Amino acid sequence: MLRGLQHTFEAVYKDHTAKVLMINSLVPRVFCAGADLKERITMNPSEVQSFVNSLRSTFSYLEDLHIPTIAVIEGAALGGGLEMALSCDLRICGEDAVLGLPETGLAIIPGAGGTQRLPRLVGKSTAKELIFTGRKIGSKDALSMGLVNYCVPAGEARAKALQIARDINQKGPLAIRMAKQAIDRGLEVDMASALELEEDCYAQVLHTKDRLEGLEAFAQKRKPNYTGE
Repeated sequence: MLRGLQHTFEAVYKDHTAKVLMINSLVPRVFCAGADLKERITMNPSEVQSFVNSLRSTFSYLEDLHIPTIAVIEGAALGGGLEMALSCDLRICGEDAVLGLPETGLAIIPGAGGTQRLPRLVGKSTAKELIFTGRKIGSKDALSMGLVNYCVPAGEARAKALQIARDINQKGPLAIRMAKQAIDRGLEVDMASALELEEDCYAQVLHTKDRLEGLEAFAQKRKPNYTGE
């Protein structure tokens, strides 16, 4: 499954027509429940380390995709499942969602980005409490702490994600990519450097056909037809 995810993400990266990636499960009431513990118990420490490293690398690749990514969470998103969702730009969940990082209960820690991405979303103190206790939270708590962007009735998360994806698709694709780059990379540096990064990203959309199309469409009171040029 992990190899399949990596190949899918690589295919999306190479597909220049892709504008938004949505990740959802076909299994009812389970987004992704994390590692198979029955399999894990048969692995030696070296094999476990190699697997976790691959998982971390795959989720970092997902996070670095140039297009917006949306995790569609219905049911359980636990352990590595939540870490995958944390690697996405947006998270939409149904009211029956259950989220958590229970690894400390197994005498380990989240190893695929959870200790780093969770505090960046919900703050250091809240992340520590969730990871130290391994507490599972419901959709309403996840929304209130900023872990998810939207909480909708159970079974409707995919429809909400599609609505957001369609909204994104109507915007200039180059602008979306540059906005994502400016936000993600800007958070890793000081404000002065971040503003320089924003200037560089803005410069890359300044001389595009899409920018002119946007201005013309506004003047003509019509929807723009962006081509990514």
